[in-house]
Amino acid sequence: MPELPEVEVTRRGIAPRLTGKVVSGVIARTAALRYPLPQHLNKLLAGRMLRGITRRGKYMLLDFGEGALLLHLGMSGSLRLVARGSPAGKHDHLDLEFGNSVLRLRDPRRFGAALWIEGGAEKQTVHPLLANLGIEPLDAEFTPSWLFLATRQRTAAIKQVLMDSRLIVGIGNIYAAESLFRAGIDPRTPASRISLRRYARLVHAIRATLEDAIAAGGSSLRDFTQSDGSPGYFQQQYFVYGRSGEPCRSCGKPILSLRQGQRSTCFCRHCQR
Repeated sequence: MPELPEVEVTRRGIAPRLTGKVVSGVIARTAALRYPLPQHLNKLLAGRMLRGITRRGKYMLLDFGEGALLLHLGMSGSLRLVARGSPAGKHDHLDLEFGNSVLRLRDPRRFGAALWIEGGAEKQTVHPLLANLGIEPLDAEFTPSWLFLATRQRTAAIKQVLMDSRLIVGIGNIYAAESLFRAGIDPRTPASRISLRRYARLVHAIRATLEDAIAAGGSSLRDFTQSDGSPGYFQQQYFVYGRSGEPCRSCGKPILSLRQGQRSTCFCRHCQR
């Protein structure tokens, strides 16, 4: 699934190209993805100027003034900029035309979303898909003290806590595993037992991991590509994710794997304690 870095890479790729441009047309090739597409989307958007593109967790918001289009890439979706008239593939379900440029949503598994939110920013923040989202890990408010206090009553393993979008948004399986390795914390450790000093290391590791992933263009898993169609390269820097049985890049001992919350967790028993 595209996680925070992949969505942010996509946002940064398309925002400078489309902000300030007017929608000239919309082509919907399906009636629904995870949810039904808004009815009469072409009538709703044609003639509106895109004022900006923001990200909330793994969601993107295309701001059209008194309304916004909420987009989610699902499990394997992507947004690409293509030339008008480019042939659509089997899984290309939605086109937003901006003159000669087209923003194309590809979603092979149809787990993504394209929903219209009527009204300004105050309406967007209370939308059911956004209202209960947690803190942004790249915001200044995400500090060691905040994370320490937020986890005092949480007895679940720290990796599962990091992936709880009601607490922190956008940290999926890949970046939780990589951040915990960088911080030297065993993913099985109960969140409430981690000290403020260790949370300082973890917050730094989370920020560094996400920023490095964004700089590398994200991770190309399944069908994810950047807005220009190029792959991300962060997977070449993985310390633990997907490396079960391989030697640790730091100590040389084998990377171990276990199941946590129905997800695979890779870690180094020697480097993470």
